Amino acid sequence: MNGKIVGAAIVSHHPGLMQCEEFRRLQGAGEDSDLIPGYARLREKIQAAKADVVMIFDSHWFTTGYHLVDGGARYSGTYISDEMPWYLHGVPYDYRGLPSLALEIEAVSREMGGYNRAICHADLGRHYATVNLVKQLRLEHSDTPVVTVSSCQNCDWPAFLKSGEAIAEGIRRSGLRVVMLGSGALSHKFNNIDWKPNHPRIFHETNVSRPENIVSDKGAIALFEQGRHDTILERWEDEYRRMPWEAFGAHYLQMVGAMGGAACRTKGEPLSAYENARGTGNIHIWFDTENQPGA
Repeated sequence: MNGKIVGAAIVSHHPGLMQCEEFRRLQGAGEDSDLIPGYARLREKIQAAKADVVMIFDSHWFTTGYHLVDGGARYSGTYISDEMPWYLHGVPYDYRGLPSLALEIEAVSREMGGYNRAICHADLGRHYATVNLVKQLRLEHSDTPVVTVSSCQNCDWPAFLKSGEAIAEGIRRSGLRVVMLGSGALSHKFNNIDWKPNHPRIFHETNVSRPENIVSDKGAIALFEQGRHDTILERWEDEYRRMPWEAFGAHYLQMVGAMGGAACRTKGEPLSAYENARGTGNIHIWFDTENQPGA
């Protein structure tokens, strides 16, 4: 049986979501971030997709020279963020990996002359773009393993589409049902340290760093809803690369590359409101790859 991609999503992972509800409501002028119930909606989508494995494209795991695929058998430890250690610390994690899938993707990439490589080392450090999703989506101690893919920092953006092609073929050969999650924001321009909110609800979209970023992000969301990934890619160099998106869009580009690149017409369904996080544009968007025309 051929493996297949049974769902995909762009997912926010920002650290504020890991704070307690009381503090989030203080930040939200009495309201919680809609990204929190959005995680519950995403959990339902993943469960309904009957995924054998969840693949996370981690926009914080920067590598040089290769697109790395995390091939450890199990990861456990306690996470502390070197970026925001004053509140993102002491986070225990314990979840399964799937070495066979990572190795399959590497084999395919070598055949294609690509740059995807598996790294099978239990001591490899974690990043919160993965850990936060593992926690919020309740993938710890579950029957569903997690495989993380890096964001290679020394390649042009079309190379991410090629990485996705190798990943898709590796999935096909694996016989597995895979949900892919692009863990990262859209526009990723931070507000300055002395920034004053435009709206008392910190999560509110008007607190995103620049009006033009809001316009661009909302335009991209509308194109996702229409399934026009070709238009997104046509505008990449002149718009989305220049915003820029988090990790210069590595999380989305590898994911859409696996879904067919510019030929992909899979429509997106927002699972949360569009929100601010320290100036960056965040949203959860689900792509139902099984129930789309031509799937």
